[in-house]
Amino acid sequence: MFQTLSQRLTGIFDKLRGRGLLSEDDVNAAMREIRIALLEADVALSVVKEFIEQVRTKAIGQEVLRSISPGQMVVKIVHDHLVEMLGGQAEPLNLSASSPFSIMVVGLQGSGKTTTTAKLGRFLKEKMNKSVLMVSVDIYRPAAQEQLAILGRQLNIPTLSIIEGQKPQEIAKRALEEAKRQSIDVMLFDTAGRLHIDEDLMQEVSELKALVKPIETLLIADAMTGQDAVSIAKGFHEKVSITGLILTRVDGDSRGGAALSMRSVTGCPIKFMGMGEKVDQLEVFQPERIAGRILDMGDIVSLVERAAEVVDQEDAEKLAKKMQKGHFDLDDMAKHLEQMLKMGGLSGLMSFLPGVGKIKDKIQEAGLDDRLIRRQIAIVRSMTKKERKDYRLLNASRKRRVAAGCGMEVSDVNRLLKQFQQMQTMMKQMGKMGEKGLMRGGLRGLFGR
Repeated sequence: MFQTLSQRLTGIFDKLRGRGLLSEDDVNAAMREIRIALLEADVALSVVKEFIEQVRTKAIGQEVLRSISPGQMVVKIVHDHLVEMLGGQAEPLNLSASSPFSIMVVGLQGSGKTTTTAKLGRFLKEKMNKSVLMVSVDIYRPAAQEQLAILGRQLNIPTLSIIEGQKPQEIAKRALEEAKRQSIDVMLFDTAGRLHIDEDLMQEVSELKALVKPIETLLIADAMTGQDAVSIAKGFHEKVSITGLILTRVDGDSRGGAALSMRSVTGCPIKFMGMGEKVDQLEVFQPERIAGRILDMGDIVSLVERAAEVVDQEDAEKLAKKMQKGHFDLDDMAKHLEQMLKMGGLSGLMSFLPGVGKIKDKIQEAGLDDRLIRRQIAIVRSMTKKERKDYRLLNASRKRRVAAGCGMEVSDVNRLLKQFQQMQTMMKQMGKMGEKGLMRGGLRGLFGR
């Protein structure tokens, strides 16, 4: 997300950083370019106008003109206003009501409501330690209720049993009774959608809301629809008073205009972002971190948090002990690569790192993507246990067998082994240095520089 906007803005700021002092003309020229970049990213015109005016007012002040590094000061001003545009700070779910309480998920058909309901259920269960009952009141879309039931079984989260022929309000009443009987904390209601906003949809949502009295009414908006997502959000907010937004398919939206516009246009906070189809790909929306990603400043905190969720602590400790002893085999390498894929793959990890935006194109040209990681895992999995423990057993005939087993060339196997030897050497150096030595020498000591 935000790739196009990030590249444009970092290019503009690189020009500013190269100037000793900034004149008013320099700032105005930069503002014109930022305006174009925001409009091309599909940010609402009214939001762009307000943003540019606020930034210009601060950027042409004496504080900037007399600054030691005026370019950096402009970047900070833009960053601060981006944070403000995105909502200032993260707004968590309201979970302060007495149990059982309800959360309603609303939106148009195809926006990802059912999958997002399951993601929310997982978040509430695993992160907030709440007992959850997921309820589908979508009686119109074929197999909508079955879809939620399947997701519930995968996550080990109960869903309300399906009774054919029941109306949405009857389902909701049964859910309220069941939640009380089972001492459930949170009921998640997955409502029906339409291809567009209509009176029947709004009437049904309003009636359900009056019945279940949700503490949160969350609109699921597809980030890929750009400005349409903003108008949809306005329509729902006017009719049913939503309390927050969840953006889906954020990973497929390179522009990011919907995210930048929604808070300003609706006044409702963006609470989560769906980063993919998997049930664990739901991120709390953190305005300051998102602004950092847009300006190619990175988001190391989110990267560490994602690693903590994905990486098994016990496995990590075992690997650390092996590293300290100087042991690192091809099985360990494959586990590392699999963990990278779990954390979002190479492209997902790079989006969290500062300064990567400038070299993303070169990385793609070099073919460094998730397909490469999967090919490397396939090569390792084609080896025998003995070969994975001791790569020196891989003579020419064994390499041909491994290559044939995974549909690769012998040159691919050789390339992997060379990379593995480099990693093994690095791990041995880490083992020799120990924790104190590594802290003292840092990366320079690690790589022998």
